[in-house]
Amino acid sequence: MMNSTKSPFKINPGTIVKGKWHKNDYTILKELGYGANGTVFLAESKIGQVALKISSNGMSIISEVNVLKSFAKVQGYSLGPSLIDVDDWVTKSGTVSFYVMEYIKGPDLLTFLQHKDSSWVNVLIIQLLKDLQMLHETNWVFGDLKPENLIITGPPTRIRCIDVGGTTIRGRAIKEFTEFYDRGYWGLGTRKAEPTYDLFAVGMIIMNIAYPKRFNKTSGGMNQLRSMIQQKKELHSYEDVLIQAFTGKYNSAEEMRREVLKLSSGNPAATRTVKANAVKHKRTASAGNSSVNQPKNRTASRRAIIKQKKKTGLIESLLLLLVISLLYFFYIYGQLT
Repeated sequence: MMNSTKSPFKINPGTIVKGKWHKNDYTILKELGYGANGTVFLAESKIGQVALKISSNGMSIISEVNVLKSFAKVQGYSLGPSLIDVDDWVTKSGTVSFYVMEYIKGPDLLTFLQHKDSSWVNVLIIQLLKDLQMLHETNWVFGDLKPENLIITGPPTRIRCIDVGGTTIRGRAIKEFTEFYDRGYWGLGTRKAEPTYDLFAVGMIIMNIAYPKRFNKTSGGMNQLRSMIQQKKELHSYEDVLIQAFTGKYNSAEEMRREVLKLSSGNPAATRTVKANAVKHKRTASAGNSSVNQPKNRTASRRAIIKQKKKTGLIESLLLLLVISLLYFFYIYGQLT
């Protein structure tokens, strides 16, 4: 998301962005980053901290909002942030569009892995590939995959993305890319939005983990990439997976995920980490289900109590009606005699 150009929007902390249509207020806290299609700010709202993206390009905002709406329709999908609000902001210099999304807080991928053993690489790549498979099945390609945009949250540990600006409908030209992760830059494919484009980027993310400062392109192509793999011991076990990803041999993210899972099965530490993380997810889901079931049980109990009260009330009303009727009968009888 970051680039070397100057951010077109400078908004001082404390500034209130008020939506023209929905009337929601967002107090700017700080700038998070900027790119070709706008600037993202951390803001305080009535529901807590959120990420607010503002842009002078209304079409760009609409495009990204449509992406987030598509993500929301995919059950279980959590790679990108959830959409909260879309509106316009009227300023002295004109009206600009913005949207508000979930603020995903945590270290980026490379920072997280600095403090973890190597088994975590497999865990996170497996998660990433699973989410990419779901994304591809909805006819989207992420496009601008890179460690800076991947945030690790938890517990339980999850890999999330903070920028959907490069997400593109399959078959179209990629909208945004970063050279190191772009197969076109390395002379290994086109910039057409298709699953293999994302899988190439996943391969380069694995390379970036082994080369935290990346490396410069010299000869390019498979010769250079294969050479870089062979120079790092930690990449040797990934060589076949990386070559398949770089040459576009995988038909899907799921296929690549299965291959990485095989690597985990040969690594006891990685297997333990994958299982432990799965248990945490299961516990979280169970806790969520319990919190759902408890209100249901309380609701059922309240209904039973209300039903009993209604029944008791009906009997009391009938008895009262009977007493009144008897009193009225004796009153009339007394009048007649």
